[in-house]
Amino acid sequence: MAPRLPESLRTGTRWLRRFAVTTPGVLVAIAFGAVLLCLVTGLIGASELNDRTGRRDTALQREEPLADAAQRLYVALSAADASAASAFLSGGVESPQIRAQYRQSLTDAANALAAATAGVGDPATRQIVARIDADLPVYTGLVESARANNRQGFPVGSAYLREASALMQNSLLPTAAQLTTQRYAAVRSDQRVITRPPWITVVLLLLVVAGAVAGSRILLRRTNRLFNLGLVAAAAAAVLALVWIVAATVAAHGAIDGGPSGTAARTESLARARILAQQARTDETLELITRGDTQAPEDDFKAKTTTLRDRLGAAAGPGSPMPQQLARWLDGHALQVNAYNGANYLAAVDQAIGTGPDSSTRRFTDLDNALRDAIADSRDHLREDIGNGGDSWSGCELGTLGLMVFAAIAAVGGLWPRLKEFL
Repeated sequence: MAPRLPESLRTGTRWLRRFAVTTPGVLVAIAFGAVLLCLVTGLIGASELNDRTGRRDTALQREEPLADAAQRLYVALSAADASAASAFLSGGVESPQIRAQYRQSLTDAANALAAATAGVGDPATRQIVARIDADLPVYTGLVESARANNRQGFPVGSAYLREASALMQNSLLPTAAQLTTQRYAAVRSDQRVITRPPWITVVLLLLVVAGAVAGSRILLRRTNRLFNLGLVAAAAAAVLALVWIVAATVAAHGAIDGGPSGTAARTESLARARILAQQARTDETLELITRGDTQAPEDDFKAKTTTLRDRLGAAAGPGSPMPQQLARWLDGHALQVNAYNGANYLAAVDQAIGTGPDSSTRRFTDLDNALRDAIADSRDHLREDIGNGGDSWSGCELGTLGLMVFAAIAAVGGLWPRLKEFL
C-alpha cells in the first residue's frame, strides 16, 4: 500500500490544480513556458551558431595549413625521386645543382611531414608517420648505393636506383597520398559545417513562433483580446532571428563552393596534377636508366600524362598556359624517345636532363613552376572563401541570444498587465 502524502502537501497540490485551470494560472504557465523556451533557444542557438565561426578558425589555422603541408610532402618526395634519377643519368659525379636539388627535396619533405602532422595524434596519422619514417631512410640508402656504384661505373647502380624508385612509388608516395586525402577531407568537412544551416536553432525558433501564436489564441479565449503585444514582440524577435540565419546561410553558401568546381576541389586537383607531373618526370628518366626495353615505363608515362592532361583541362581554367606547357614537354619527350629508339643514347640523355631551352628538363620546369604558382593562387582563394563564409555568421550567435532574451522579457512584460487584472 502506497504511503499517504502529508495533509499540507495534499492541500497544496489540490490548490495548484485548481489554480492551473484558472485564467491567472494559465497566464503564469504561458509566461513560464515562453521564458523557458526563449532562453533555451537562445543558448542552444548561440552554441550552434558559434560552431560556424569556430570551424572557420579551425580551417584557417589548422586544417587548411595541414592539407597544404601534406601536398607539399607528396610533391617533395616526388621531386626527390625525379632528382635522384636525373643525377644518376648525368653519369659519374653529378652536377652540384642536381645534387642540391635532391637534398633540398628531402629537406622539404622532412619539413612538410613535420608540418602536416603537427599536433595530430590520431592512430591513422601516427601510422602514416611511422611508415614514412621507416621507409625514407631505406630509400635514401638505396639512392646512395646507386650513386656510389654509378660513380665507379658498376651496372648494379641502376638496379639500386630502380629499387629505390619502386619503394618511393609503391610505399612512400601512396602513404603521403593517404595523408593528403585525409587533410583535404578535413577541409571539406569544415566547409560543409560552415555552410550548413543550424537546423536545431531553426526548429526551436519556429517553436517560439508557434508558441507565441498558440499563447495568443489561448489569451483570446480567456481575455477576449485579439493580440498581446508581448507575445507579438516575442514572435517578431524569433522571426528576425530566422531571417538573420537564412541570410547568413545564403551568404556562406555564396562564399564557399564545396562542389566539384569549388576552390577546395580545384586546389586539391592542382596539387594532384603537380604530383602526377613529378611522377611522370621520374618515369621519363627511368626509361633511360633501364638501358633496355622501355615499353613498361613508357606506358606508365603515357598513362600519367593523359590523366594530367585531363586534370589540367578541368582545373587550369581559361587562359592558363599549363596545357600548352604540357604539350611542349610531351613534344620534348617524343624527341627523347626517338633518339633512344634510334640508338642515339647520348642525345636521348641530353634531351632528358640537358640545360638547353628545348630540353625536357626546361620544359618540365616551366610546367612545374606554373603548377606551383597555380596552387598558391588557388590556396589564397580557398582561404579567402573560408574566411568570408565564416564571417557571414559573425554576430549571429550573439544576435540570436540577445533576440531570445528580449523575446523572454517581452513575453513576461506583455503578460504581466493581464495577470495584474486578477490580483
